[in-house]
Amino acid sequence: MSSAWALGQRALREAARTPDAIIPTLFIPLFFLVVNTGQAAEIFPSSSTDFLNGQGYGAFQLPQTLLLAGSFGTAALFLVEEIEGGYFDKLRAAPVSRSAIVLGRLIAEAVKGLVIALLIVLVALPFGISVKSGPLGFVLLVLLTALWSVVFVGFLQLIALKTRSAAATNSGSLIFFPLLFLTPGFVPRDLLTRPMEIAASLNPVTYVMEAMRSLILFDLDWGEILPGFGVVAVLGVLMLFLNVRMINGYD
Repeated sequence: MSSAWALGQRALREAARTPDAIIPTLFIPLFFLVVNTGQAAEIFPSSSTDFLNGQGYGAFQLPQTLLLAGSFGTAALFLVEEIEGGYFDKLRAAPVSRSAIVLGRLIAEAVKGLVIALLIVLVALPFGISVKSGPLGFVLLVLLTALWSVVFVGFLQLIALKTRSAAATNSGSLIFFPLLFLTPGFVPRDLLTRPMEIAASLNPVTYVMEAMRSLILFDLDWGEILPGFGVVAVLGVLMLFLNVRMINGYD
């Protein structure tokens, strides 16, 4: 574990040296938050829209913003750079476990996810968005975003290890957009058409989004929150297992 933490710290220093790779993870999600809210806020006024629970439409959109911010996966691109530059082979030859190599990057991604989620929520608060579930809900919201970041970068690292290609890894991140649009991103699930409701119910991202939305719009409701954490827990364990298996078989 100490090796994984040391490699995670190295990955964080690497990210700090390349802020141009971090800035889009803040700017692009916030841009979509402003645009989506601007387009639909008049359609769903807070005074007459029950599912907003008295908040503006921006509060309903914030989970989509956080999920988008957690789905850039820059750590996987840094991994490809190490593979192409030969540093990855040096790491494999070093006296550290192979699992620590991938685990270190996942730890770094969790830390970055916490920071990015914290910044986005803090930026949103002055614009009338509040976290109705209180301080604990605020912590859970940021934590859930960070865990989603780990899940998604774990998926992208699988592509990086398999293809050893920056182009393929970058293209892999595009899978998030179909998943995002097959969620109740603009209205609650029960207001979707039946085919879309079925698709959203089969989409694991839906449960993460709904957990985030519950934390923002309502008091703590564990019936809504736990499924979201359950999804990231199951997918996180799966991604960790597959990453370790992939790197152990890497040749």
